[in-house]
Amino acid sequence: MFKHILIPTDGSPVSNKAAKAGVALASALGAKVTAYYATVDPMHSVYDEGYTLDEKMIKGFEDRARRVGQKRVDAIGKMAKAAGVSFASVVTKANTPYEGIIDAARKRKCDAIFMASHGRRGLSKLIMGSVTQKVLLLSKIPVVVYR
Repeated sequence: MFKHILIPTDGSPVSNKAAKAGVALASALGAKVTAYYATVDPMHSVYDEGYTLDEKMIKGFEDRARRVGQKRVDAIGKMAKAAGVSFASVVTKANTPYEGIIDAARKRKCDAIFMASHGRRGLSKLIMGSVTQKVLLLSKIPVVVYR
C-alpha cells in the first residue's frame, strides 16, 4: 500500500495524536515516515498590521521558528524510533503551511500524507481557514485525515 508517509505537524495535541497514529500505520505497513513542519514568513502578519522589523529581528523570528519546528519533528522521530520505523524530517519556510506540506510530499516522493484535522466548523473555520481542507483539495497523492 503506502511506502513513504509524510506526517505534517503543528505541535498541537491533535497533531501529536495524529502523528502517533501515522507512525503506527507506517509500522504496520512497513513504510517509512517523513515528519514535516512549515515555518512561515513572520513579515506577513507584521506587514498586515502596519509594523516594520529590522533584519536582526526578522532573523531572530526565523531562527526561533526553525528551532521550534525541529523540536516538533524530533518528537515524531522519537515515536518512529520506538516503533522501529525509518524516519526523516524536514523543516522548511513556506508561503503557507498547506503549500509547504504538498511541496514537501512531492520533493520527498511520499505516496501519502497523514495529518490531523482540528475539526473547526462554522465561523472559526471561515476565519482561520483549514490547512487540512486545502491539502485535501490540492494534493495529487492520497491524504489520510485523522480525528
